[in-house]
Amino acid sequence: MLLVYRAISTLLTVLEWAIFLRVIISWLPIPRDNQFIRILYQFTEPILGPIRSIINRSSLGRGMMIDFSPIIAFLLIGVLQNVAGRILLSSGLIGL
Repeated sequence: MLLVYRAISTLLTVLEWAIFLRVIISWLPIPRDNQFIRILYQFTEPILGPIRSIINRSSLGRGMMIDFSPIIAFLLIGVLQNVAGRILLSSGLIGL
């Protein structure tokens, strides 16, 4: 079970770094037809797209100039890591 937790934790950490890279790259004048950029977008868009859609449908999200979906994704990833750790800790499968 510890292996499953580590795999989930590693995947979520890689996802956090990919989102962070995407945010940084969005500020740089790099063409979007770059192969690395396309892979990065394909990896992160399934997470950021639905969050962005929910934000845009809300009354606060209409017409916003700043994309807050990466911030919300970071929060959700943190919650998922915390919940997974607590479940395994409470079940006694991992120790402190």
